[in-house]
Amino acid sequence: MKAFHNQAAIFPIGYHTNRIYWSMRHSNRRCKYVCCVEEDQGQPLFKVKVVEKGYDDLILTGPTPKVVWDQILEPVSQMRSSSGTLKLFPVYLKGEDLFGLTTSAVTRIIESLPGVETCERYTFRYGRNPLMEWPLAFNPSGSARSEPKGSVGSIVGLVPGVISLSPGESVAAAHQGRHSKSAQYRRMKADWKTNVYLARSRIQGLGLYAARDIEKCTMVIEYIGTIIRSEVANRKERLYESQNRGVYMFRIDNDFVIDATITGGPARYINHSCSPNCITEVVTVEKENKIIISSCRRIQRGEELSYDYKFDLEDDQHKIPCHCGVVNCRKWMN
Repeated sequence: MKAFHNQAAIFPIGYHTNRIYWSMRHSNRRCKYVCCVEEDQGQPLFKVKVVEKGYDDLILTGPTPKVVWDQILEPVSQMRSSSGTLKLFPVYLKGEDLFGLTTSAVTRIIESLPGVETCERYTFRYGRNPLMEWPLAFNPSGSARSEPKGSVGSIVGLVPGVISLSPGESVAAAHQGRHSKSAQYRRMKADWKTNVYLARSRIQGLGLYAARDIEKCTMVIEYIGTIIRSEVANRKERLYESQNRGVYMFRIDNDFVIDATITGGPARYINHSCSPNCITEVVTVEKENKIIISSCRRIQRGEELSYDYKFDLEDDQHKIPCHCGVVNCRKWMN
């Protein structure tokens, strides 16, 4: 990783981009430049393929983005000067910019890739700021249909505006707790991309990993999707299964379910574990119920996130095997 970044940009192997820029052969014509980043003996190799109609493709290489683009900018600048067209000033053009590596949308994606935390010289533009940590009440709920319907109503916060007071707790303290939780939720929504990244799971398929050290009782990410009624969820589940889709649903209460199968966020990739490092809770924010994934212990950077799906127990014919691999694994998810 040390060779594949500088202070301004990170160079992911396999990166490709197309740029339309002035031709090296005609002063008043543009052509396509296909830029890519490859690896050569542990060092980055930057390639630009010049694609222009009527000419064979030309491949240029260099050890840095600037070196390879200087092979293009100098001829373009000289041709435009000799033809009397508007001059270029290559000295002010940066190779990282011409590769598109500093474009904000591209930078956001690159900064979410696994392992970028080891880029010591790089200056992150989006995040790596610590979250405001506030204590959360332990409040388990599982995936869709995961808890008996009779127990869901006992979860604190399901009823908008209702806060359960413990003996000796004042109304003012209750309102302060609500404010703290709302403040943490807003901070989490702003910074969640610095908390997690998506990568191949050691449990199954894709998984979500901690991008930084996460302290206990920290809101990590929200489980988002389309809120639908339970009756609709039953129909959609059968439809998704008939289409051989993976079903990603999460029950909010007796009446509503979050369907993240098509319109969900990265939280749907968090896998089940019989010894999880996260819990789920329903939090009321601005009179809306939100499903929040929170840490139930300290999580180290690079550790895969997990929570207990709490599926209903089924007979042997409908058992779903568990692949979490922990010492106290129950072998089955339901």
